[in-house]
Amino acid sequence: MRICDKVKFMRQLKGYSQEEMAAKLGMSVNGYSNIERGETDLQMSRIEEIAKTLQIDTLELLSFGEKNVYYQQGARDNYGQYNLINDIQCKFQLEKTQLGRVVK
Repeated sequence: MRICDKVKFMRQLKGYSQEEMAAKLGMSVNGYSNIERGETDLQMSRIEEIAKTLQIDTLELLSFGEKNVYYQQGARDNYGQYNLINDIQCKFQLEKTQLGRVVK
C-alpha cells in the first residue's frame, strides 16, 4: 500500500476533510490533495507531521496495511502456526527465533 493511500485512509477514518487536514498542516488544500494523489514525494518530517495530526504513531502510519506471514514450527511438539503480523512484529519474531537456536 502506498503512503498516499495510507494517509487518505487514515484521514477518512478520523473523519477529517482534506480542507481540515490542510489547515492543521499549514498548507494549501491543493498541496494536501497532491499528497493523497501520490503527486508529492513526502519527506520524513512531513510524514511525522501527518501522523501527529492524525493522532497516531509515525510507525503505525508507515506500517499500516503491511503484513507478513510468520510461520513457527515447534521442534518438540511438531506443531505449526501461521500468523499475520506487521513488519516490526516480524523482525521481532525472527530475532527471537534466532536467539533461541542452539549452536553446536
